[in-house]
Amino acid sequence: MDIRLEKALLNNQSILQNFGLVEEIEEQAAEIISGGYEVFKIRNNTGFNITHVLDGTAFLIQPGEEWTYTAYNGGTIEFDADSRSDNYRPISYNLDEGQIYEFQDNTYTTGNPYDFDIYRVS
Repeated sequence: MDIRLEKALLNNQSILQNFGLVEEIEEQAAEIISGGYEVFKIRNNTGFNITHVLDGTAFLIQPGEEWTYTAYNGGTIEFDADSRSDNYRPISYNLDEGQIYEFQDNTYTTGNPYDFDIYRVS
């Protein structure tokens, strides 16, 4: 290889490292190589069966259950945050790798015992 080209490549690598881009690119490559999946747990700490959709697949979690999920398409969960059949309140979140979440009675709607949400607990 031409010595000038080699020096230019080393200089460009040094510039990228100074900006922290090499590490970020390496992390993205590792995620792609590993399949880009995320693993997390969800518990149901309500008195309701909760139907939810994770990356396009529907699940039902019963009160007191804890499941470990592997998400291959981003880890987006969608669910109806009101357990009554005549009230539809859709919510969607992107869940994070390695975390534990719980469906719990929500903390922001006072006086409605049918509302719940999902909270990160660790």
